[in-house]
Amino acid sequence: MIALKVEPKGGKGGVQWDDGSDYEGVTKIHVRGGLEGIQFIKFEYKKAGQTIVGPVHGVSGRGMTQTFDIIHLENEYLRSVEGYYDESTGVIQSLRFITNQKTSDLMGFNEGTKFSLAANGKKIIGFHGFAEKNLNSLGAYFIRIPSTKSAMEGGQTTGRSYDDGGDCDGLRKVYVTFDGTAIRHIKFDYDIAGQVEMRQRGVKEGTEYEFEVDHPREYITSVEGSYAVTQPYGCIVLRSLIFKTSKGRTSSNIGTVTGTKFVHESKGNVIVGFHGRVGSCIDSIGVYYSPFSPPSPPSEKLQGHGGDGGDFWDDGVFKNVKKIYVGQGDVGIASLKFEYENETSEMIVGKEHGKKTLLGYEEFELDYPSEYITSIEGCHDNVVGAESGVITMLRFKTNKRTSPPFGLESASSFAIQKEGYKIVGFHGKSSALINQIGVHVVPITE
Repeated sequence: MIALKVEPKGGKGGVQWDDGSDYEGVTKIHVRGGLEGIQFIKFEYKKAGQTIVGPVHGVSGRGMTQTFDIIHLENEYLRSVEGYYDESTGVIQSLRFITNQKTSDLMGFNEGTKFSLAANGKKIIGFHGFAEKNLNSLGAYFIRIPSTKSAMEGGQTTGRSYDDGGDCDGLRKVYVTFDGTAIRHIKFDYDIAGQVEMRQRGVKEGTEYEFEVDHPREYITSVEGSYAVTQPYGCIVLRSLIFKTSKGRTSSNIGTVTGTKFVHESKGNVIVGFHGRVGSCIDSIGVYYSPFSPPSPPSEKLQGHGGDGGDFWDDGVFKNVKKIYVGQGDVGIASLKFEYENETSEMIVGKEHGKKTLLGYEEFELDYPSEYITSIEGCHDNVVGAESGVITMLRFKTNKRTSPPFGLESASSFAIQKEGYKIVGFHGKSSALINQIGVHVVPITE
Protein backbone atom coordinates (compact mmCIF):
# COMPACT_ATOMS: atom_id res chain seq x y z
CA MET A 1 0.00 0.00 0.00
CA ILE A 2 1.43 3.39 -1.02
CA ALA A 3 1.77 5.82 1.88
CA LEU A 4 0.55 9.41 1.72
CA LYS A 5 3.38 11.81 2.57
CA VAL A 6 2.20 14.95 4.40
CA GLU A 7 4.78 17.73 4.21
CA PRO A 8 6.45 19.01 7.40
CA LYS A 9 4.64 21.59 9.53
CA GLY A 10 6.55 24.05 11.70
CA GLY A 11 9.35 26.55 11.39
CA LYS A 12 12.06 26.99 8.79
CA GLY A 13 15.62 25.76 9.10
CA GLY A 14 17.36 22.62 10.27
CA VAL A 15 18.66 19.54 8.45
CA GLN A 16 16.23 17.21 6.69
CA TRP A 17 15.62 13.74 8.17
CA ASP A 18 13.31 10.89 7.17
CA ASP A 19 12.50 7.70 9.11
CA GLY A 20 10.69 6.26 6.07
CA SER A 21 7.30 4.63 5.68
CA ASP A 22 8.14 0.92 5.68
CA TYR A 23 6.41 0.22 9.01
CA GLU A 24 3.12 -1.14 10.31
CA GLY A 25 2.72 1.61 12.88
CA VAL A 26 4.23 3.74 15.65
CA THR A 27 4.60 2.11 19.09
CA LYS A 28 6.45 4.69 21.24
CA ILE A 29 7.38 8.36 21.07
CA HIS A 30 10.15 10.13 23.03
CA VAL A 31 10.07 13.94 23.32
CA ARG A 32 12.44 16.21 25.24
CA GLY A 33 11.65 19.86 25.75
CA GLY A 34 14.00 22.71 26.60
CA LEU A 35 13.98 26.47 27.06
CA GLU A 36 13.77 27.15 23.30
CA GLY A 37 11.20 24.45 22.56
CA ILE A 38 11.39 20.75 21.60
CA GLN A 39 15.03 19.68 21.77
CA PHE A 40 14.64 16.28 20.14
CA ILE A 41 12.18 13.60 19.14
CA LYS A 42 12.62 9.85 18.65
CA PHE A 43 10.17 7.19 17.45
CA GLU A 44 9.85 3.43 17.86
CA TYR A 45 8.07 1.58 15.05
CA LYS A 46 6.61 -1.90 14.52
CA LYS A 47 7.77 -3.91 11.49
CA ALA A 48 7.17 -7.63 10.85
CA GLY A 49 6.52 -8.18 14.56
CA GLN A 50 9.77 -6.48 15.60
CA THR A 51 10.35 -3.11 17.29
CA ILE A 52 12.54 -0.74 15.26
CA VAL A 53 14.06 2.12 17.29
CA GLY A 54 14.59 5.20 15.14
CA PRO A 55 17.36 7.76 15.55
CA VAL A 56 17.24 10.95 17.63
CA HIS A 57 16.19 14.04 15.66
CA GLY A 58 17.56 17.18 17.30
CA VAL A 59 20.18 17.40 20.04
CA SER A 60 19.96 15.89 23.51
CA GLY A 61 20.42 18.58 26.16
CA ARG A 62 19.26 19.43 29.63
CA GLY A 63 15.57 18.84 30.05
CA MET A 64 12.91 16.25 30.78
CA THR A 65 12.10 13.45 28.34
CA GLN A 66 8.43 12.50 28.05
CA THR A 67 7.22 9.28 26.44
CA PHE A 68 3.94 8.16 24.92
CA ASP A 69 3.17 4.48 24.33
CA ILE A 70 0.85 3.15 21.61
CA ILE A 71 -0.29 -0.43 22.27
CA HIS A 72 0.03 -1.97 18.82
CA LEU A 73 -1.14 -5.43 19.97
CA GLU A 74 -4.46 -3.92 21.18
CA ASN A 75 -5.17 -2.41 17.74
CA GLU A 76 -4.25 1.09 18.88
CA TYR A 77 -2.84 3.35 16.19
CA LEU A 78 -1.71 6.96 15.85
CA ARG A 79 -4.29 9.12 14.05
CA SER A 80 -2.90 12.66 14.28
CA VAL A 81 -0.40 15.08 15.79
CA GLU A 82 -0.94 18.69 16.78
CA GLY A 83 1.36 21.32 18.23
CA TYR A 84 2.75 24.84 18.15
CA TYR A 85 5.86 26.37 16.62
CA ASP A 86 7.61 29.72 17.04
CA GLU A 87 7.80 31.64 13.75
CA SER A 88 10.72 33.79 14.93
CA THR A 89 13.00 30.95 16.12
CA GLY A 90 11.64 28.29 13.75
CA VAL A 91 11.44 25.76 16.60
CA ILE A 92 8.49 23.54 17.51
CA GLN A 93 7.28 24.53 20.99
CA SER A 94 4.95 21.64 21.83
CA LEU A 95 3.41 18.41 20.55
CA ARG A 96 0.32 16.35 21.34
CA PHE A 97 -0.32 12.85 19.91
CA ILE A 98 -3.82 11.44 19.31
CA THR A 99 -4.64 7.75 18.80
CA ASN A 100 -7.93 5.95 18.19
CA GLN A 101 -8.05 5.26 21.96
CA LYS A 102 -6.39 8.13 23.83
CA THR A 103 -4.66 11.53 23.67
CA SER A 104 -1.24 12.35 25.11
CA ASP A 105 -0.52 15.26 27.41
CA LEU A 106 0.69 18.43 25.70
CA MET A 107 4.48 18.05 25.61
CA GLY A 108 5.83 21.61 25.85
CA PHE A 109 4.01 24.93 25.85
CA ASN A 110 1.00 26.14 23.83
CA GLU A 111 2.81 29.19 22.49
CA GLY A 112 3.27 30.28 18.89
CA THR A 113 1.44 29.17 15.76
CA LYS A 114 -0.73 26.07 15.90
CA PHE A 115 -0.40 23.21 13.37
CA SER A 116 -1.75 19.70 12.89
CA LEU A 117 -0.91 16.53 10.95
CA ALA A 118 -3.99 14.47 10.07
CA ALA A 119 -5.60 12.61 7.17
CA ASN A 120 -9.15 11.35 7.53
CA GLY A 121 -9.53 7.59 7.52
CA LYS A 122 -5.74 7.10 7.71
CA LYS A 123 -3.15 6.32 10.40
CA ILE A 124 0.46 7.46 10.84
CA ILE A 125 3.15 4.85 10.15
CA GLY A 126 6.26 7.04 9.86
CA PHE A 127 7.71 10.52 10.32
CA HIS A 128 10.06 12.95 8.60
CA GLY A 129 11.02 16.58 9.11
CA PHE A 130 13.82 19.02 9.83
CA ALA A 131 15.99 19.33 12.96
CA GLU A 132 19.34 20.63 14.13
CA LYS A 133 19.84 21.91 17.67
CA ASN A 134 16.08 21.60 18.12
CA LEU A 135 13.14 20.09 16.27
CA ASN A 136 12.19 22.60 13.56
CA SER A 137 9.36 20.83 11.75
CA LEU A 138 7.50 17.54 11.61
CA GLY A 139 5.80 15.66 8.78
CA ALA A 140 4.21 12.21 8.60
CA TYR A 141 3.41 9.21 6.41
CA PHE A 142 -0.19 7.94 6.41
CA ILE A 143 -1.84 4.74 5.20
CA ARG A 144 -5.52 3.78 5.17
CA ILE A 145 -6.93 2.28 8.36
CA PRO A 146 -8.17 -1.25 7.51
CA SER A 147 -11.93 -1.35 6.99
CA THR A 148 -14.31 -3.74 8.78
CA LYS A 149 -16.84 -5.94 6.99
CA SER A 150 -20.50 -6.14 8.04
CA ALA A 151 -22.82 -9.12 7.72
CA MET A 152 -25.12 -9.27 4.69
CA GLU A 153 -28.82 -8.36 4.85
CA GLY A 154 -31.17 -10.27 2.49
CA GLY A 155 -30.89 -13.65 0.83
CA GLN A 156 -27.95 -15.67 2.17
CA THR A 157 -27.76 -18.61 -0.25
CA THR A 158 -29.25 -17.67 -3.61
CA GLY A 159 -27.32 -16.01 -6.41
CA ARG A 160 -23.56 -15.63 -6.46
CA SER A 161 -21.41 -13.57 -4.09
CA TYR A 162 -19.96 -10.16 -5.00
CA ASP A 163 -17.38 -8.19 -3.03
CA ASP A 164 -15.99 -4.76 -3.93
CA GLY A 165 -13.63 -4.70 -0.93
CA GLY A 166 -13.10 -1.77 1.43
CA ASP A 167 -9.97 -0.11 0.08
CA CYS A 168 -11.49 2.92 -1.61
CA ASP A 169 -11.30 6.50 -0.31
CA GLY A 170 -15.06 7.00 -0.61
CA LEU A 171 -17.98 6.92 -3.03
CA ARG A 172 -18.77 9.54 -5.64
CA LYS A 173 -22.04 8.20 -7.01
CA VAL A 174 -24.57 5.41 -6.50
CA TYR A 175 -26.91 4.02 -9.20
CA VAL A 176 -29.87 1.76 -8.36
CA THR A 177 -32.30 0.16 -10.85
CA PHE A 178 -35.81 -0.84 -9.68
CA ASP A 179 -38.28 -2.64 -11.95
CA GLY A 180 -41.40 -1.98 -9.85
CA THR A 181 -40.94 -5.21 -7.89
CA ALA A 182 -37.27 -5.67 -6.95
CA ILE A 183 -33.87 -3.99 -6.94
CA ARG A 184 -32.41 -5.43 -10.16
CA HIS A 185 -29.09 -3.62 -10.56
CA ILE A 186 -26.62 -1.53 -8.49
CA LYS A 187 -23.58 0.42 -9.61
CA PHE A 188 -21.03 2.33 -7.53
CA ASP A 189 -18.47 4.95 -8.57
CA TYR A 190 -15.62 4.53 -6.07
CA ASP A 191 -12.86 7.09 -5.50
CA ILE A 192 -9.51 5.28 -5.39
CA ALA A 193 -6.50 7.61 -5.10
CA GLY A 194 -8.42 10.36 -6.88
CA GLN A 195 -9.55 8.17 -9.78
CA VAL A 196 -13.07 6.84 -10.39
CA GLU A 197 -13.41 3.04 -10.50
CA MET A 198 -16.86 1.65 -11.31
CA ARG A 199 -18.36 -1.63 -10.01
CA GLN A 200 -21.78 -2.92 -11.07
CA ARG A 201 -23.91 -5.96 -10.30
CA GLY A 202 -27.24 -7.42 -11.48
CA VAL A 203 -29.43 -6.99 -14.54
CA LYS A 204 -30.15 -3.44 -15.66
CA GLU A 205 -33.90 -3.69 -16.26
CA GLY A 206 -36.26 -1.02 -14.93
CA THR A 207 -35.86 2.62 -13.89
CA GLU A 208 -32.39 3.76 -12.84
CA TYR A 209 -32.03 6.21 -9.93
CA GLU A 210 -28.84 8.19 -9.21
CA PHE A 211 -27.50 9.63 -5.94
CA GLU A 212 -24.37 11.80 -6.17
CA VAL A 213 -21.95 12.30 -3.25
CA ASP A 214 -19.77 15.41 -2.88
CA HIS A 215 -16.62 13.41 -2.16
CA PRO A 216 -14.18 14.12 -0.47
CA ARG A 217 -16.29 16.65 1.45
CA GLU A 218 -19.10 14.12 1.89
CA TYR A 219 -19.35 10.39 2.63
CA ILE A 220 -22.11 7.78 2.74
CA THR A 221 -22.79 6.97 6.40
CA SER A 222 -25.71 4.53 6.22
CA VAL A 223 -27.77 2.31 3.94
CA GLU A 224 -31.35 1.38 4.82
CA GLY A 225 -33.53 -1.05 2.95
CA SER A 226 -35.92 -3.96 2.99
CA TYR A 227 -36.10 -7.49 1.55
CA ALA A 228 -38.72 -10.20 1.08
CA VAL A 229 -39.50 -13.37 -0.86
CA THR A 230 -40.74 -11.93 -4.16
CA GLN A 231 -42.51 -13.31 -7.21
CA PRO A 232 -41.84 -14.02 -10.01
CA TYR A 233 -38.29 -14.60 -8.72
CA GLY A 234 -39.32 -17.05 -6.01
CA CYS A 235 -36.56 -16.06 -3.58
CA ILE A 236 -35.49 -13.32 -1.15
CA VAL A 237 -34.47 -10.15 -2.98
CA LEU A 238 -33.96 -6.51 -2.04
CA ARG A 239 -37.14 -4.44 -2.35
CA SER A 240 -35.87 -0.96 -1.37
CA LEU A 241 -32.74 1.09 -0.62
CA ILE A 242 -32.05 4.51 0.95
CA PHE A 243 -28.60 6.15 1.31
CA LYS A 244 -27.64 8.82 3.87
CA THR A 245 -24.51 11.01 3.99
CA SER A 246 -22.24 12.80 6.45
CA LYS A 247 -23.85 16.11 5.43
CA GLY A 248 -27.28 14.90 6.56
CA ARG A 249 -28.57 14.38 3.01
CA THR A 250 -30.82 11.43 2.19
CA SER A 251 -31.49 9.83 -1.18
CA SER A 252 -35.00 9.19 -2.37
CA ASN A 253 -36.62 5.95 -1.21
CA ILE A 254 -35.72 3.71 -4.14
CA GLY A 255 -38.20 0.84 -4.44
CA THR A 256 -41.06 -0.32 -2.20
CA VAL A 257 -40.56 -0.91 1.52
CA THR A 258 -41.81 -4.46 2.06
CA GLY A 259 -40.93 -7.36 4.34
CA THR A 260 -37.88 -7.19 6.64
CA LYS A 261 -36.27 -3.79 7.16
CA PHE A 262 -32.53 -3.31 7.85
CA VAL A 263 -29.98 -0.56 8.48
CA HIS A 264 -26.22 -0.65 7.84
CA GLU A 265 -24.74 2.09 10.04
CA SER A 266 -21.85 2.33 12.52
CA LYS A 267 -21.19 5.40 14.67
CA GLY A 268 -17.90 7.10 13.90
CA ASN A 269 -17.55 5.24 10.59
CA VAL A 270 -18.39 5.81 6.94
CA ILE A 271 -19.16 3.27 4.22
CA VAL A 272 -16.32 2.60 1.77
CA GLY A 273 -17.42 -0.57 -0.01
CA PHE A 274 -20.18 -3.11 -0.63
CA HIS A 275 -20.58 -6.88 -0.80
CA GLY A 276 -23.47 -9.34 -0.99
CA ARG A 277 -25.19 -11.81 -3.34
CA VAL A 278 -26.69 -11.25 -6.79
CA GLY A 279 -28.60 -13.22 -9.42
CA SER A 280 -31.19 -11.74 -11.74
CA CYS A 281 -31.86 -9.32 -8.83
CA ILE A 282 -29.80 -8.02 -5.93
CA ASP A 283 -30.43 -10.69 -3.30
CA SER A 284 -28.48 -9.18 -0.38
CA ILE A 285 -26.16 -6.34 0.56
CA GLY A 286 -23.44 -5.74 3.15
CA VAL A 287 -20.92 -2.92 3.65
CA TYR A 288 -17.37 -2.09 4.62
CA TYR A 289 -16.87 0.52 7.36
CA SER A 290 -13.91 2.87 7.74
CA PRO A 291 -13.23 5.23 10.70
CA PHE A 292 -14.16 8.84 10.09
CA SER A 293 -13.86 12.09 12.03
CA PRO A 294 -15.69 15.13 10.66
CA PRO A 295 -13.01 17.52 9.40
CA SER A 296 -12.66 20.86 11.11
CA PRO A 297 -14.06 23.74 9.04
CA PRO A 298 -11.31 25.37 6.94
CA SER A 299 -9.99 28.50 8.61
CA GLU A 300 -9.07 31.78 7.00
CA LYS A 301 -6.59 34.35 8.25
CA LEU A 302 -7.93 37.90 7.92
CA GLN A 303 -5.45 40.73 7.53
CA GLY A 304 -4.42 42.66 10.64
CA HIS A 305 -5.21 46.37 11.18
CA GLY A 306 -3.08 48.98 12.94
CA GLY A 307 0.57 49.99 12.79
CA ASP A 308 3.49 48.09 11.28
CA GLY A 309 5.77 48.16 14.30
CA GLY A 310 6.35 45.53 16.98
CA ASP A 311 6.97 41.79 16.84
CA PHE A 312 4.60 39.41 15.09
CA TRP A 313 2.50 36.97 17.16
CA ASP A 314 -0.14 34.40 16.28
CA ASP A 315 -2.18 32.31 18.72
CA GLY A 316 -3.38 29.99 15.96
CA VAL A 317 -6.80 28.44 15.31
CA PHE A 318 -9.06 26.93 17.99
CA LYS A 319 -12.58 25.58 18.40
CA ASN A 320 -13.82 28.78 20.04
CA VAL A 321 -12.92 31.85 22.10
CA LYS A 322 -14.00 31.73 25.76
CA LYS A 323 -12.61 34.90 27.34
CA ILE A 324 -10.78 38.10 26.37
CA TYR A 325 -8.43 40.13 28.58
CA VAL A 326 -7.67 43.73 27.57
CA GLY A 327 -5.04 45.80 29.36
CA GLN A 328 -5.15 49.57 28.78
CA GLY A 329 -2.23 52.00 28.94
CA ASP A 330 -2.01 55.77 28.95
CA VAL A 331 -2.00 56.10 25.15
CA GLY A 332 -3.48 52.85 23.82
CA ILE A 333 -4.12 49.15 24.36
CA ALA A 334 -1.09 47.89 26.27
CA SER A 335 -1.70 44.15 26.36
CA LEU A 336 -4.04 41.35 25.24
CA LYS A 337 -4.59 37.77 26.31
CA PHE A 338 -7.18 35.21 25.17
CA GLU A 339 -8.68 31.99 26.53
CA TYR A 340 -9.66 29.36 23.97
CA GLU A 341 -11.18 25.90 23.82
CA ASN A 342 -9.34 23.39 21.65
CA GLU A 343 -10.73 20.42 19.71
CA THR A 344 -10.36 18.12 22.74
CA SER A 345 -12.45 20.57 24.86
CA GLU A 346 -9.48 21.70 26.95
CA MET A 347 -9.14 25.33 28.03
CA ILE A 348 -6.04 26.96 26.54
CA VAL A 349 -4.77 30.24 27.99
CA GLY A 350 -2.92 32.09 25.25
CA LYS A 351 0.34 33.93 25.66
CA GLU A 352 0.29 37.53 26.88
CA HIS A 353 0.87 40.02 24.05
CA GLY A 354 2.22 43.52 24.74
CA LYS A 355 3.16 44.61 28.24
CA LYS A 356 0.78 44.40 31.18
CA THR A 357 0.43 47.63 33.17
CA LEU A 358 -0.41 48.31 36.82
CA LEU A 359 -4.04 48.79 35.77
CA GLY A 360 -4.28 45.05 35.06
CA TYR A 361 -6.90 43.58 32.74
CA GLU A 362 -10.52 44.23 31.92
CA GLU A 363 -12.36 41.05 30.96
CA PHE A 364 -15.02 40.11 28.42
CA GLU A 365 -16.34 36.58 29.00
CA LEU A 366 -18.48 34.75 26.47
CA ASP A 367 -21.49 32.60 27.29
CA TYR A 368 -19.70 29.62 25.83
CA PRO A 369 -20.55 27.50 23.81
CA SER A 370 -23.73 29.22 22.58
CA GLU A 371 -21.99 32.61 22.14
CA TYR A 372 -19.17 33.34 19.72
CA ILE A 373 -17.39 36.42 18.35
CA THR A 374 -18.48 37.58 14.90
CA SER A 375 -16.46 40.81 14.49
CA ILE A 376 -14.00 43.27 16.02
CA GLU A 377 -14.22 47.04 15.77
CA GLY A 378 -11.34 49.27 16.74
CA CYS A 379 -9.24 52.37 16.24
CA HIS A 380 -5.53 52.95 15.73
CA ASP A 381 -3.39 56.07 15.74
CA ASN A 382 0.15 57.37 15.92
CA VAL A 383 0.84 58.39 19.52
CA VAL A 384 3.66 60.13 21.34
CA GLY A 385 6.32 57.71 22.55
CA ALA A 386 5.49 54.93 20.09
CA GLU A 387 7.60 54.20 17.01
CA SER A 388 4.56 53.28 14.92
CA GLY A 389 0.78 53.25 15.10
CA VAL A 390 -0.91 51.51 18.04
CA ILE A 391 -4.38 50.16 18.74
CA THR A 392 -6.26 52.73 20.86
CA MET A 393 -9.67 51.05 21.17
CA LEU A 394 -11.26 47.60 20.73
CA ARG A 395 -14.87 46.48 20.78
CA PHE A 396 -16.03 42.88 20.30
CA LYS A 397 -19.34 41.84 18.74
CA THR A 398 -20.89 38.41 19.27
CA ASN A 399 -23.97 36.64 17.94
CA LYS A 400 -25.77 37.90 21.10
CA ARG A 401 -24.34 41.29 22.13
CA THR A 402 -21.60 43.91 21.86
CA SER A 403 -18.88 44.44 24.46
CA PRO A 404 -18.21 47.88 25.94
CA PRO A 405 -15.38 49.77 24.21
CA PHE A 406 -11.94 49.11 25.67
CA GLY A 407 -9.85 52.28 25.26
CA LEU A 408 -10.57 55.55 23.43
CA GLU A 409 -11.71 56.18 19.89
CA SER A 410 -9.24 57.93 17.57
CA ALA A 411 -8.96 59.14 13.99
CA SER A 412 -8.53 55.83 12.14
CA SER A 413 -11.19 53.15 12.69
CA PHE A 414 -11.51 49.61 11.36
CA ALA A 415 -13.75 46.56 11.48
CA ILE A 416 -12.67 42.92 11.01
CA GLN A 417 -15.30 40.35 10.07
CA LYS A 418 -16.46 37.95 7.37
CA GLU A 419 -20.15 37.32 6.86
CA GLY A 420 -21.19 33.81 7.92
CA TYR A 421 -17.94 33.23 9.85
CA LYS A 422 -16.92 33.34 13.52
CA ILE A 423 -13.60 34.33 15.08
CA VAL A 424 -11.60 31.42 16.55
CA GLY A 425 -8.13 32.90 16.96
CA PHE A 426 -6.10 36.11 16.97
CA HIS A 427 -2.81 37.35 15.56
CA GLY A 428 -1.08 40.72 15.42
CA LYS A 429 2.00 42.75 16.32
CA SER A 430 3.06 44.10 19.68
CA SER A 431 5.83 45.92 21.49
CA ALA A 432 5.20 47.68 24.82
CA LEU A 433 1.76 48.30 23.28
CA ILE A 434 -0.50 46.44 20.84
CA ASN A 435 0.44 47.71 17.40
CA GLN A 436 -1.82 45.55 15.24
CA ILE A 437 -4.58 42.95 15.51
CA GLY A 438 -6.03 40.41 13.08
CA VAL A 439 -8.12 37.24 13.36
CA HIS A 440 -8.64 33.66 12.21
CA VAL A 441 -12.19 32.75 11.20
CA VAL A 442 -14.14 29.57 10.34
CA PRO A 443 -17.64 29.11 8.85
CA ILE A 444 -20.50 29.16 11.35
CA THR A 445 -22.00 25.68 11.33
CA GLU A 446 -24.43 25.86 14.28
